[in-house]
Amino acid sequence: MKTFSRYYWCSLASAVLVAGSIHGASLTEGMKEGALALRSAGPLAFGPGGLLFVADSKAAALVAIATGDTGAAPAKKTLKVEGINQKIAALLGVTSDQILINDMAVNPVSQNAYLAVSRGRGTDMTPVLVKVNPDGRLEVMGLEKVKFSRAELPDAPVDGVVGQGNRQSNPRNETITDVAFLEDRVLVAGLSNEEFSSTLRAIPFPFKNVEKGTSVEMYHGAHGRFETRSPIRTFVPFKVGNQLQLLAAYTCTPLVQFPISELVPGAKIKGKTVAELGNRNRPLDMIVYQQGGKDYLLLANSSRGLMKIATDQIEKTDSISTPVPDGGKSGMVYETIASGTGIEQLDRFDGSHALVLRRTEAGVLSLESMTLP
Repeated sequence: MKTFSRYYWCSLASAVLVAGSIHGASLTEGMKEGALALRSAGPLAFGPGGLLFVADSKAAALVAIATGDTGAAPAKKTLKVEGINQKIAALLGVTSDQILINDMAVNPVSQNAYLAVSRGRGTDMTPVLVKVNPDGRLEVMGLEKVKFSRAELPDAPVDGVVGQGNRQSNPRNETITDVAFLEDRVLVAGLSNEEFSSTLRAIPFPFKNVEKGTSVEMYHGAHGRFETRSPIRTFVPFKVGNQLQLLAAYTCTPLVQFPISELVPGAKIKGKTVAELGNRNRPLDMIVYQQGGKDYLLLANSSRGLMKIATDQIEKTDSISTPVPDGGKSGMVYETIASGTGIEQLDRFDGSHALVLRRTEAGVLSLESMTLP
């Protein structure tokens, strides 16, 4: 989403696909130069001028890094790195079972890919950022001397295990579940410590004071109830009619629309559920693209492969407000892309390609460009 990587507007919004009032030196206003310490590295997003936003959920913070990666993309339009998990492990001096690739973002200017990686597990985990060059060469992004700024989230959930049995989890790990840059702000989804803990934020950039998030509620047809504690898993900014919206996918798998204008600190808002895409499924990543004069969502999932969803009827789609039983589907429909198996991460690469992180049946990960379906 994001002018930037995963964030791509539909044709009606192309006129505002700019950096807004952010220009030149103001991009790095308030940034300091020095060593950047991360406790975790999760969702990533690019903004203008090579700015990389990194979610550090363990520290309840969002970090902006001036990467200096502003060179033009090469003429080459494809990329493939087979066994990238094994190659990253070798680069970090561990075995492949000791790393996790948490997210991927493509710099839309240089087409270099950046990966958020965890080296080790549990209390021994170390966050690492890995850059993938157009020739497939990997390098660890040094954080000893970088220009950066931090947005500390004031209402992060508790850092500790809650729940019982197989429902135990640490809500701090989901403080930030997805990120996108939009004009002069950073959109952030995740959890807070509020009673309605599912939260969206629109944080002004450059970072100054960060206020409380907006608590969000949605109707989950597969569960037959309104929910306020399930975190958004992935989202894209999108224009519906004349209004900027955020399209968000939840586990199990409702697709919900929220007006971006209503993302007010401390407010509580209710979304419009425009699709139920089937239960027992987790959305992984989502982008927007245009093909043949129409706009589409491309949604990677844990159990239902790659979904292509036409958006031309979204404004006319009724809000789902009654149960959708037995794993049924309702609202907007999707086409399953047969070639999209095993995709765990997804981002725009150029006007006609996506970059995907694909897992084989043997558990090997491949980073590769694919033609948009």
